Amino acid sequence: MSETRKPVMTGGCQCGAVRYAVYAEPYNHHICHCRMCQKAFGGFFAPLVNVRNADFEVTRGKIGIFRSSRDVGRGFCADCGTPLTVVDDGTDHLNVAIGSFDDPARLKPEIQIGVEARMPWFADLAGLPEDTTESAGAKYGFSEELATIARTNRQHPDHDTAEWPPEDQRS
Repeated sequence: MSETRKPVMTGGCQCGAVRYAVYAEPYNHHICHCRMCQKAFGGFFAPLVNVRNADFEVTRGKIGIFRSSRDVGRGFCADCGTPLTVVDDGTDHLNVAIGSFDDPARLKPEIQIGVEARMPWFADLAGLPEDTTESAGAKYGFSEELATIARTNRQHPDHDTAEWPPEDQRS
């Protein structure tokens, strides 16, 4: 990590192999619904923010790159597959996946783009019935499975660590 600058935010992948620091507030908080982002994120959309190249630093590991088109590289963790960045060649910034930040709630999307590929039922999601994880586990009979997942979780915590995984989780 840079010794002279203090990170504004930090983040990384699910397994902790890749960690990064951002040295200025992200901007252009957006959701991209384009089909390329849907496939890259394996979801209905890609939630992204922009960060100037000079304000982004990988502090652990290395970001793998998949060239999704001639001018775009999509960054991900080569160990766990977490989508991390989208880089358009020749620009002074990159897009960083909001969900990969340690505090993603700070980065509320302000605009949606690529809406021509948005799922036609997307607006209906807010009206679906809701449950907490614990309540759904009890209601649908998978509480024991959730407890097992919690006990054996290898997900990196939402903060920087000196090393990862902890010694007792190494195989």
